Amino acid sequence: MKDEAQVDMTASRREKLAALGPERLADALIALEGQSQEAEDMVERLVATPGEIIKRFKAKLAGLKRAHRFISWRENSSFARELSGLLFDLEEGVEDGKIGVELVARFFEIDNAVFERCDDSNGNVGDVFRYDATRLFTYFAMDCADKKWLSKIIIKLLAGNENGTRDHLLGVADSYLSREDLMELTNQFWTLAEECAGSFEQSSWFGCVEELAAQLGDAPLFEKSRLAACGEPGTAACLDIAEIYLKNGEIQTALNWVERDPDPGSFQEDKRELLLQAIYTELGDSEKVSEIVWKRFHQYRSVDRLNKLLAVIGPENREAVVAEGMADILTDKIFRGRDVEFLLETGNIDAADKYLLQSADQFDGDSYFILLPLAQTMEKEERNLVASLLYRALLDSILGRGRSKAYSHGVRYLESLDSLAEALSGWQHFPSHETYKEGLRMAHGRKYSFWGKYDK
Repeated sequence: MKDEAQVDMTASRREKLAALGPERLADALIALEGQSQEAEDMVERLVATPGEIIKRFKAKLAGLKRAHRFISWRENSSFARELSGLLFDLEEGVEDGKIGVELVARFFEIDNAVFERCDDSNGNVGDVFRYDATRLFTYFAMDCADKKWLSKIIIKLLAGNENGTRDHLLGVADSYLSREDLMELTNQFWTLAEECAGSFEQSSWFGCVEELAAQLGDAPLFEKSRLAACGEPGTAACLDIAEIYLKNGEIQTALNWVERDPDPGSFQEDKRELLLQAIYTELGDSEKVSEIVWKRFHQYRSVDRLNKLLAVIGPENREAVVAEGMADILTDKIFRGRDVEFLLETGNIDAADKYLLQSADQFDGDSYFILLPLAQTMEKEERNLVASLLYRALLDSILGRGRSKAYSHGVRYLESLDSLAEALSGWQHFPSHETYKEGLRMAHGRKYSFWGKYDK
């Protein structure tokens, strides 16, 4: 979101451009047109009539479908902008909802051809289909009076949904279809599922029924569809069915489905606990709710779970709960980064220092995303011994794996160790800085590119 300064700057620039007059702006756009394909497309878009926009859109789609040149990930972002530009053309140039739906449907239908020749590992191209195209389809669909025809278009698109890029079309169906239209479409999905019994397509169509059942708030239909698709329900089915009954206010039925879970605790335990917490809250069973929030806090100590626990047992118990959690952490023989974070977030720096010192032999330097923030925090807090041990683990990992690309990071760690050592008066039972550096030289002395960066 733009801040006020950015908004003001944009407004000021717009005023200055408007003051230039149409001729100078036209000359500037013509000059800009030759700089890139995107600029050329923008100029064409500005001067084209609605009929020309549609004709150009269809021609571009045909070209994209016929093309064979591979789009590398380096070109991916530019290609995604090109696709978005096509959709923008439609939004600006098409006023008839039915025509708009038909053209966006054609856009969806090139997705397979596009992904066959595109490295979309960063998801930019997929997002154009999943979000931009879905938004525009919805925009036109809301203005399309022929809902039966629209339903046929949706079915056709979902039947060819090989890449999952069309999933969101159904997820927002209640924004462009009435309740009666949704029910009719649900019946059509059910018929399609029955017609392809035993196939993958059947489960896909039943999934469509479930999606619309959720939008309709029809928990029995959701249950019927899931059971038709999976037969004897497993954990996932039981919890999903329980969730839809809970959302629709049928609390006891939701509880019955959670309790029907054939293998509780083995799968989706987090979802199961949250469902039970919500169910027992609705039933007014404070004892069960308290039991669940305590269990969740013990499983994963965090400030978020602490606050949720205190919301049930009372904020006046904060000090006692934190003290209990701190005692459990300090007696735990297994190092967990999340426990250190909990100690730091609750202001227990001394406990965090003690816990890290007693766990130093478990530091895994490969987990730099955990250890590096801890090292930086402890260095800032002048817990120099702990910070040194964390930096050592990080440096040992880099040198041990011979990661030359990371040597610059390793040099910074060693320079931090030099600085920390100057402020340390004792090393307890850990090797001194001089001893540690001597060991580094002996073990990794031939890594000349590293030492060259350090000894410069």
